[in-house]
This record gives sequence, structure tokens and C-alpha cells, in this order.
Amino acid sequence: MRSVRVNEYGGPEVLRVEEVPVPEPGPGEARVRLSAAGVNFIDVYQRTGTYPGQLPFTPGLEGAGQVDAVGEGVTELSTEDYVAFAMTPGSYAEFVTVPAWKLVPVNVTLVEARVAAAVMLQGMTAHYLSHSTFSLQSGQTALVHAAAGGVGLLLTQIAKMRGANVIGTVSTEEKARLARGAGADEVILYTEKDFSEETRRITGGEGVHVVYDSVGRSTFEQSLDSLRPRGYLVLYGQASGPVPPLDLQVLNSKGGLFVTRPSLAQYAADREELLWRAESLFSWIGQGNLDVSIGGAYHLEDAEQAHRDLEGRGTSGKLILIP
Repeated sequence: MRSVRVNEYGGPEVLRVEEVPVPEPGPGEARVRLSAAGVNFIDVYQRTGTYPGQLPFTPGLEGAGQVDAVGEGVTELSTEDYVAFAMTPGSYAEFVTVPAWKLVPVNVTLVEARVAAAVMLQGMTAHYLSHSTFSLQSGQTALVHAAAGGVGLLLTQIAKMRGANVIGTVSTEEKARLARGAGADEVILYTEKDFSEETRRITGGEGVHVVYDSVGRSTFEQSLDSLRPRGYLVLYGQASGPVPPLDLQVLNSKGGLFVTRPSLAQYAADREELLWRAESLFSWIGQGNLDVSIGGAYHLEDAEQAHRDLEGRGTSGKLILIP
């Protein structure tokens, strides 16, 4: 089968398509013939060695397709079932084996396989951020960085479903239009204005209840400055680089703030929680309440370009690979 491989850490050019054996499902696993795989910033971190692993490897942590074979002991799935998954490596390929408990059934009459692949990691991230890490309540205000990105567009929509007010930050007028289309009440072009000052102005000097920050180094300090006393900074990514060490006394001086650094694995640790998040997303999509924006679809051979586009932060919505 064709698979994108990383044989050494480096830039997007290290992504190469190679022929590798089709994997066989072990006990408790199923093999999925992939219809699409999601492209995420964590793939970049793994490719560059920021999140080191064992070389060589096939990147990609989410996808969707049809069950092709099942291993010993698998009873909850059958061949030809449509499924989606996240948090399992190797989706930049034609086939992948996945622990059966991580596979979520997909009703393709309501949710296309490509959409399911596009929403799993980022959608469940938006779900845990808004429902669990900081459970948004009606009337609260959230600052969402990269509001026109894959997570940002979903998080904005879900926050509005929960009755929250949303201030989004974006880099261009086109992205501002997308963020407003997702329901953002206010949009700040951080390339033109200081977003912490604007956030204070918009909130009448009070600050927001929560900042959802996937950018990291370049936004961290101003994100703290955007919070009201006892506000939450939820740092769930580092697109601009890792945040430097912080003197915790700063959190006291700025109003007894909270900072957390979660990941999806901690919030989808068992099948019950996984199904709750994924089935909520699929239900909202099927009902037309959640729009999933696919910003680009690439062939496996174009994985290098997909990573360049993602890192260039010139994309909006979700990027996917098609085997």
C-alpha cells in the first residue's frame, strides 16, 4: 500500500510516499481502508521532532473509512462498517489498524466520510474545551484565537450553541468574515490591533472568562492580560512555539488566574467519553447545526504541500489527505 513516511525529522520535504506492507489487525483491532485523513498541527510537531517518537513512522492521527478486516475478539464492528477515529497514528496511508474501542460508527447518509475525518480530532478538541476543560455557560465571554482555523471555527459555533459570547482573533479580513460566519460576536485583526487592549475595550474593561489559545508563545502574555480576575487560560497548542517558563506569581498579580495545558487524550480516555463527544458532533452536523469547513483536500503525494500550507497559517478550515 502507499503510505507517507518520515525517515528523519525535518521540514515538510521529509514527507515521502513509499510502498509498505498492508498492516494486519491484531487482537482487539480493526483494519480501516481510509477514505480521508485529517492534517493537524500535531503532525507537524511529530514530523519536526518537537514531539519525538520512533523513526521511521507514518504520520496522521485521525481518519475515516470502511472496516476492511477485524482481529480476534472484535465483536462491536463488522467489515464494511463506516467508522472514524482519532488519536491513533498512521492515517497518512491507504490502510491503518486501529484499536476497535477507538472507532466511532459513522452514518454516511448523514455525515460524509470526508467530513467525519475532518471533524474527529479538531471537533472533539472543541467539544472538550467548551464542555469540560472550561464548561462554557450562557452569558460568559470567550476569546478564541485563530478563530478561522479548523478548531477555531468549530469552537466558535459550539460556544454560541452554549449561549456564550465569542471574541475571535484572526490575521486577515477574509478570515474575519469566516469567523463572523461561524457566529463570532466580535473579531479582532491581531495584525492591526493589540488584541488584549481590544478585548478589554469590548468587555468594558472586565476581560473575558476564558481564553482558548492554540498559538502559544506569541500570544501567551497578552492572553493573560485579556482575562478577568480568576479567568482561565486554556493553552491547547503552540503554533508559534512553546511558551517560556512562567513565574506563577504572575498569575496572582494578574487576578488569581488559572492556566491549563490539556490534550484530547486526557478527555477521551475511554469509549464512553469518546462516543459522547463524537456522537454529539455527528448529531449536530446531521441536524445542520455545525458546519465543518474543509479548507483543502490533497493527495498523499501532496502531503508536503499540505504541511507547508498549514504551517504558513494561510489556510482556513480543515485540511485533509485523500489516499
